[in-house]
Amino acid sequence: MSSEVTNHSPNFNDLGLAEPILRAINDAGYTTPTPIQAQSIPHVLAGSDLMGAAQTGTGKTAAFVLPIIQKILRHASSSASPARHPIRALVLTPTRELAVQVAENAASYSKHTDLRAAVVYGGVDMKEQVATLRGCVEILIATPGRLLDHIGSKVANLSQVEILVLDEADRMLDMGFLPDLQRIIDLIPAQRQTLLFSATFS
Repeated sequence: MSSEVTNHSPNFNDLGLAEPILRAINDAGYTTPTPIQAQSIPHVLAGSDLMGAAQTGTGKTAAFVLPIIQKILRHASSSASPARHPIRALVLTPTRELAVQVAENAASYSKHTDLRAAVVYGGVDMKEQVATLRGCVEILIATPGRLLDHIGSKVANLSQVEILVLDEADRMLDMGFLPDLQRIIDLIPAQRQTLLFSATFS
C-alpha cells in the first residue's frame, strides 16, 4: 500500500461503501460521484443531520440512498420473518412520480444485499401495498397521505426508523403537507438522523 497522496477526483471506492453497494454502482455504470454525492455521503455515513441542495439530474437520490443502505446494512437478514425486517429508513416525497423514482434507485443500489425497499403512494388500490409492507421492507419510500393510511390500518410501523429523509422538503411544505409530516415525525424515534434534500431550497 502506497502512502503517497495524490490529487485525484474522488471515486466511489473512497467513500467507505461496502462491496455489494459498489457492485451495484458499477452495474449502474457510475464511475465518479457527482459533487452532491461526494459531499453528502461522508456526512450521512458519519451520522450527521444534513440539508442538501442540488439541481435535478445531479444524482441527488444516490447522495442519500447509497449511504442509507450502507448504514442499515448491519440489519440485513435473509430470514423470511417480517419481524426481522422492520422499517429502518423512511423517505418521504411530495409526489407519486418522485416516490417511484427514488424506489427504483433504492432497489437498484440494494440488489446485491438482503435489504428490501418498497414504495407506497396514493391513487392506487392499497391491497398490493399492504402485502408488500407485511413482508420484508427496511427502506420505505412514501407520500405522506398514503403512509398515514397504512399507519392507520396498523400495517406500517415507524418505531424502529433510524433515518428520515424529506426529499423535495420545501415542495412538501408548499403543497400543504406540514400537518401530515408532523403526524409522521411524531411516530418516529426522536433519536434519529434527519436528511433534507431539495433542488429548490431558497
